[in-house]
Amino acid sequence: MIETISAGLDLDVMLQGVTRLVTETTATDVCFVHLVDERGGKLALRGATPPFDSMVGQIELSAGEGVAGWVAVHGEPVVIVDNKTSDPRYRYIPALRGEDFTSMVSVPVVTPLGHLVGVLNVHTRARREFTTADVDLLRSVAGLVAGAIENASLHRRLAEREEQLERFAEQTMEWQELESRRLAGEIHDGISQRIVSLFFHLSAAADAIAAEPAVAAEQVARAQELASAALDETRLAIAGLRPPVLDDLGLAASLESLGRSFPQHEVRVDVASCRLADHIETAVYRTAQEALQNVAKHARATTVQLRMTVHADRVVLEVSDDGQGIAGSARQVPGGPAIPAASTVPTGFGLSGMRERAELLGGKLVITSAPARGTTVRLVLPLSPAQAAGPPG
Repeated sequence: MIETISAGLDLDVMLQGVTRLVTETTATDVCFVHLVDERGGKLALRGATPPFDSMVGQIELSAGEGVAGWVAVHGEPVVIVDNKTSDPRYRYIPALRGEDFTSMVSVPVVTPLGHLVGVLNVHTRARREFTTADVDLLRSVAGLVAGAIENASLHRRLAEREEQLERFAEQTMEWQELESRRLAGEIHDGISQRIVSLFFHLSAAADAIAAEPAVAAEQVARAQELASAALDETRLAIAGLRPPVLDDLGLAASLESLGRSFPQHEVRVDVASCRLADHIETAVYRTAQEALQNVAKHARATTVQLRMTVHADRVVLEVSDDGQGIAGSARQVPGGPAIPAASTVPTGFGLSGMRERAELLGGKLVITSAPARGTTVRLVLPLSPAQAAGPPG
């Protein structure tokens, strides 16, 4: 058993080896290993002897459900010698063919520090009186396996985290490149062209100011128009990076102002006054902006609720409407549906972009919608003590 659990960090391979050894050691017919998921609310079948190995990953139990669920909640082994269907804790799972087996033992898989990582079950076709020694042996095996399961799970999560960081780094570079191209395009095609025209108009005015003052005045007027247009485009380019209103008013007042900018809807704003890190404020504001613009364009809503709460470790933004909802989405839509953004400022912050930005900041964006029941966009971003600056002033 020690050789098997020490052979590598591939959790699935290790569990398959463990189930085989358990049935050989205990002279049982099948073995199942159910592991607690990361949220702690369910048990997932992760190891099984043939022919049930094909069901790995397809069977899931809620906490307290079935014998394994009862063992997970109470932390005590269960022995059923026969007539298990009469036991109120038993749950029949057709895919696992419980009718083929008579006796069973279920033990918790607990680390030396008392952390529950799963439940181990063995079954026999023939009726069997499991002894105390049998149960103790299974508990000892489960204890050996527990540490290996925890190590393998930690290694898997670390590998997944590294992959996520690599993807986030690639996405960040892509966003930076796109943003650089956007700014370069705006400066070249808009601002710089206006400045060139401005130069020519001013030069013409300088040449005409003595002999033709009316022509000079006309050229100066055109130059003023170009200067004003260039200034507007400069402000738009800056707003694409960080809304100036955040620096002028702060996040809470900016969100209230944003709500008033949609007079076609009754936007109820409930936000906490606070100052957060600049990148957090920008992400929250842009998410609210995109959500409200999508409501205005797609939702056919009359009322919108914009709510932001700040906790010790996270900030939560919710934008809910009473509109028509999103057709075909009856439950949560991870990452959100493909709704086009109706942004007047080229922020590059569509719903898919918002989800990726939220993940990059260690948070998540969840969209919940149902036809004729409205849509809710919920953004959760974690805060470090340094990020949560608290109330202004």
